Amino acid sequence: MAAKDVFHNAVKYALEKDGWHVTDDPLFIRFGGIDMYIDLGAERIIAAERNNQKIAVEIKSFIGPSETTEFSMALGQFLKYQLALEEEQPERKLYLAVPQDTYRTFFSLELTRRLVERYKVSLIVYDPEEEVIVQWQP
Repeated sequence: MAAKDVFHNAVKYALEKDGWHVTDDPLFIRFGGIDMYIDLGAERIIAAERNNQKIAVEIKSFIGPSETTEFSMALGQFLKYQLALEEEQPERKLYLAVPQDTYRTFFSLELTRRLVERYKVSLIVYDPEEEVIVQWQP
């Protein structure tokens, strides 16, 4: 199992503040002979008569020397997890959690924006200091 991201707890607390119940930390999924650990699994009850919303969240800090390298690795993980979830837990929607500063700068670049659009990467933008969700991008 991989080490937790530096902002793991900040995102976990932000989700809880936003009304989510963290059910898995990490979320284990096995698909195609590979064990995978997505950072968080969470759910929220919308209303008593409706089904629970379920999500999985892969958290990234983007504090390394190369945002491009980190994004490439994050996109690869996201696509792998997305396929596994579609097959094993189709009720769960996958999100990539990114810090607000990185979203404003790196995720505003044309190549990054186009890759996010092409591969339908849903984003959670978070403020690691305030431990809040700033934006959801389906």
